[in-house]
Amino acid sequence: MERRNDLPPAQTIRPVDPPPDSRAPTTAQLKADIDSGRTGDKVGVFDPGLSPLGTDDEAAGTPAEPHRIRLARRLETAQRWAQGAGRAAFAHRQVDTALAAYIAGILIIAAVLAAGIGWVRP
Repeated sequence: MERRNDLPPAQTIRPVDPPPDSRAPTTAQLKADIDSGRTGDKVGVFDPGLSPLGTDDEAAGTPAEPHRIRLARRLETAQRWAQGAGRAAFAHRQVDTALAAYIAGILIIAAVLAAGIGWVRP
């Protein structure tokens, strides 16, 4: 028996192209900068959000001004790469030293306990 899925296909696996520059940028363009991986925060694929970037500002009656969005777009991309990280050092590709230390600590404790119980003979 064939089952039909009512859910639309996931869009989160499609790459996102960075948006073009504009004289009057929007918060959607800023979010597209982030989603495309241009800012170095994440992998360059679509990231669904419950509410679009800037929605809270608009609901409060103070929408973001284009010159502020332009500044945010410029700083998000410039500051990230000015630190010398380059495109190869995305956040998701860096080694988590805290996690490695935690796992090493667990293994050391397990070895000490195993030696103390007598499972391991010296």
